[in-house]
Amino acid sequence: MLRGPTTFDIAAMNPPLHIGFLLFPMVTQLDLTGPAQVLSRVPDAKVHLLWKNLDPVPTDVGFTINPTTTFADCPPLTVLCVPGGFGIGEQLEDAQTLDFLRRQAEGARYVTSVCNGALVLGAAGLLKGYRSACHWLWRPYLARFGAHPVAERVVRDRNRLSGGGVTAGIDFGLALAAELAGDELARTLQLAFEYDPAPPFDCGSPEKAGAARVAHLRALQAARIAAVEERIARAAARLDLA
Repeated sequence: MLRGPTTFDIAAMNPPLHIGFLLFPMVTQLDLTGPAQVLSRVPDAKVHLLWKNLDPVPTDVGFTINPTTTFADCPPLTVLCVPGGFGIGEQLEDAQTLDFLRRQAEGARYVTSVCNGALVLGAAGLLKGYRSACHWLWRPYLARFGAHPVAERVVRDRNRLSGGGVTAGIDFGLALAAELAGDELARTLQLAFEYDPAPPFDCGSPEKAGAARVAHLRALQAARIAAVEERIARAAARLDLA
């Protein structure tokens, strides 16, 4: 006798899309929460916030975010994503984090990043020969890891998808949603989130902001960048030795 599909059959036909975001101390929360908000609405998506343990993780704005899945318990991911933040400094030299990223990248359909999270993928050896976006302050450092920096909001090179700085993570999320579920779904999500940017000031890139404002911001961030720059140099040297 013929029968209709059971719940088990339907689940088997539509396996979950496991989308994992690295959640580390001092992450820029919008790098993570922007694309996570978008991608959580993709049919069959299951979003994982990944860390070594399940303790609350402090973000760069003072509040914490709770991980949902440990490295040890993480299923094979469809999408691996590394957001950015000044907390990347420690991750560039964290063997446990880098090993986890390498393992998951082997089977992931998409290996992705937002903002300067691209540098962590680079430190794991996952961007050599790939084009990648990154926050403009950090973009030149991609070359240290054999990547090709690109000054665009969203960049795709084979199965590597990357977003530029912070707010570009929403653009990245919509582009990835289109890859996973089609353009129409992504367009519907853009409408649902009323993502129709009209910023009050037209200075959101160094090209538009002007040399004086760019120099001022560089000066404000100089000490923090210098501290991370030392880690970038060590991480790149270790990668060359490997």
